[in-house]
Amino acid sequence: MPTKDPRVDAYIAEAADFARPILTHLRKIIHQGCPEIVETIKWGSPFFDYKGLLCGLAAFKAHCSLFFWRDIDVTQWLEKTNGAGAGMGQFGKIASKADLPKDAVLLACVRAAVEQRNSPASKPKRERKPGKELAVPEDLKKALSKNTKASTTFKNFAPSHRREYIMWITDAKRPETREKRLQTTLEWLSEGKTQNWRYMEKR
Repeated sequence: MPTKDPRVDAYIAEAADFARPILTHLRKIIHQGCPEIVETIKWGSPFFDYKGLLCGLAAFKAHCSLFFWRDIDVTQWLEKTNGAGAGMGQFGKIASKADLPKDAVLLACVRAAVEQRNSPASKPKRERKPGKELAVPEDLKKALSKNTKASTTFKNFAPSHRREYIMWITDAKRPETREKRLQTTLEWLSEGKTQNWRYMEKR
């Protein structure tokens, strides 16, 4: 019998109208791909555990996300099908069920993740490539120059972590949104946090 958590039911029920069918569908696929999966809530979002965290879901104002845990690699299964997720951080921003790969692809990813948990040695090895450096926008440079702690954290981060903050700030559509993200960036950097700290295991 699948192990479901009523807190996940509540999370889906409280999500925006567009998000509920997406989350419900992904939850069904995850259970179908791994009948032994155990649901839980971590850092405010649904996670699915099988011999360790396997994957998680999250709903935002205008999109949802599906992400496999950081030691799970499903890239080659996505690339073998329709290239979904390439360059988008696995599955990208999911605003509707139409943004998802086919169910067969999702199931293949879940089952591949389970296989990696069952046989760690079978996990495909990926060659690590150095992260591409992005130019630091002027407003971020100015803000960092006034906050030594945040500046030090930013400089010591790997290029990939710096890139996440830069892209998050520059992706803002409105000036007020950009300013808010800039202030949040300083706050999180001062605490030594990466931009996606909410989805990472606490250390």
